[in-house]
Amino acid sequence: MARDILLAGVILAGFLGLEFTGLGSSGLLDFAIRFAIFGLLAMSLNLLIGTTGLVSFGHAAYFGMGAYSFGLLMQSGGWSIPAAIAVAILATALLALVVGALCVRLSEIYFAFLTLAFQMLLHSLILSWIGLTGGDQGLMGGIPKPAFWGIELAKPAHLAGFGMFCLLLSVVLLRQIIRSPFGAALRMLRDNPDRAGFLGLSVYRYRLAAFVIAGAFAGLSGVLMSLYVSGAFPTFAFWTTSGEAIFMIMLGGIQVFLGPLVGTAIFLLLNDWITALTEHHGLFMGTILLIITLGLRKGLLDFVMEWRAARRRAAP
Repeated sequence: MARDILLAGVILAGFLGLEFTGLGSSGLLDFAIRFAIFGLLAMSLNLLIGTTGLVSFGHAAYFGMGAYSFGLLMQSGGWSIPAAIAVAILATALLALVVGALCVRLSEIYFAFLTLAFQMLLHSLILSWIGLTGGDQGLMGGIPKPAFWGIELAKPAHLAGFGMFCLLLSVVLLRQIIRSPFGAALRMLRDNPDRAGFLGLSVYRYRLAAFVIAGAFAGLSGVLMSLYVSGAFPTFAFWTTSGEAIFMIMLGGIQVFLGPLVGTAIFLLLNDWITALTEHHGLFMGTILLIITLGLRKGLLDFVMEWRAARRRAAP
């Protein structure tokens, strides 16, 4: 397991190195911030997909909830950034608890589309509640970023460092969750829910707990996004954001813990390169993702791990 994580880290460092080559410090910081945001979003979603076996099409709801909750708190005044982050994560977890209580009773395609329905409901609420959310214009006027503990998030370097710290802390916490008895129970539910229920595990409660945890981490990524763009916009809670996170997981790998981070680096790298080369971004991006997905038939790290395992079995 340690060697698998090391290999994932080497591949990830290689992709980040490709992105940083030729960029000035501003480009490097911008990529680091985006990598922290979307890497955390993908890692949180993979707790559901890879560990629990639940494919959620509506994960963007918690990304958007975190961004809007934090933005509204900061615009109301009187809140420090750490306190607003904590409340935003709590509000997102509460939303995930309510939605998850209804969704996790279902399985497979029914679960996936019910999560999408709730996500679209939240997106419609954001658009229609103009007095609170700003409608399709989003939260305007910027988000105050008062200094705390010597950190000034108005500076890109500080925001990049803070974002990477949040990502690293979240990765460590998610790793501990997955390696705990709770994580082992989630994997058992993924592989054989009937057997897990027969052994006395509450399928509903374990899935609901995983859903809430994943939503809370997605809320933190939404907070980072609101700090990055100094606002919150309806696209944060749109289905395309969920789709991008799923693509990142598929590109990097579902079964390897750091696969979503590798997938995030690939996705952002391709996005930056294609945007710089052509105006037909969607056509070329979709074609490349289709070729990679159909060619490997699995994520990059999943492919590498299976190839290494096959070589070990073939070795005398």
